[in-house]
Amino acid sequence: MIGEKVNLADRLAGFDETWVPKIVGELNGQYVKLVKAHGEYVWHHHENEDEMFLVVKGRLRICLRDRDVDLKPGEFFVVPRGVEHKPVADEPAEVLLFEPSSTRNTGNVDHTYTIEPAKLERI
Repeated sequence: MIGEKVNLADRLAGFDETWVPKIVGELNGQYVKLVKAHGEYVWHHHENEDEMFLVVKGRLRICLRDRDVDLKPGEFFVVPRGVEHKPVADEPAEVLLFEPSSTRNTGNVDHTYTIEPAKLERI
């Protein structure tokens, strides 16, 4: 089969865990992931990968060491490789991530949130 249509709302309705990214697409060595966010994540950086956060629903704050970037639905932000950041969702949020398939969700940090790329669930 060549490709398939992905309905983000349907895929997001299929899971409840927060901070557990799910793969919903793949192209050119990149994963398209969905994640539900609520609360604070962990400070981390990705040495070799940029990371894009696109808010589908709710609001997400990307804390950087020198400023915060507030995102609402339809807005995205790219965290450049090597930049330390911490996503925060004061209320539940739904986010699409776009990043290389080798990207470890907690980057340079080992944490209870860490999921190795090979163990990510496809939905």
